[in-house]
Amino acid sequence: MATFFTALLSIVVIDLVLAGDNAIVIAMAARNLPEHLRKKAILWGTAGAVIMRILMTIAVVWLLKIPGLLLIGGVALLWIAYRLLTQSGEKESHGGGVTTMAAALKTIIIADTVMGIDNVLAVAGAAHGSMFLVIAGLLISVPIMVWGSTVALKLIEKFPVTIYIGAAILVYTAMQMIVKEPVIAGFWANFPWLSYVVQIVGMVGILGGGWMVAKGKNTATN
Repeated sequence: MATFFTALLSIVVIDLVLAGDNAIVIAMAARNLPEHLRKKAILWGTAGAVIMRILMTIAVVWLLKIPGLLLIGGVALLWIAYRLLTQSGEKESHGGGVTTMAAALKTIIIADTVMGIDNVLAVAGAAHGSMFLVIAGLLISVPIMVWGSTVALKLIEKFPVTIYIGAAILVYTAMQMIVKEPVIAGFWANFPWLSYVVQIVGMVGILGGGWMVAKGKNTATN
């Protein structure tokens, strides 16, 4: 029994630490929706993310065999971070809410699935083969993501610079995935300093490029 609760506590801690990224993605994707759709996007986006993680956990052994998985996921997350930045201020009209809702949910689920790779591997290891513990840990993370998304959304509305802080966290997560990719691990081992250079370039490139594009769109709109 003690082993069971120790494993469950480990999974909850892992989900607490890693749920922050998910909450940021959900908030950033939902921020341009009309007010009456935001809560729905948060709830449905969280549900979609959890379902995808459960499916990924079930297939974790198969996922581990895919070469370049972390590299592909990291590059995809960089693109998502860039898109979320460049969509800053692009609000849809009331009539276009359904399309915007679909786009927001698509972004949330894809981003959370990509970021869930590390989470799934960590949780699967802590669960020691117990699917009940894995699912219990994921379910516990649901209210964390919903609450965190709501708080992050309020911060973004009050302090727009929060968008760039959130994007920076996503870029950092993406770069860590890329650096940890086993397929190219030997390269970083030979040139450890280069991994830091790549991470800095990625951070500056995505944040700087996203800021310039968003600024250009706002200037054109005004």
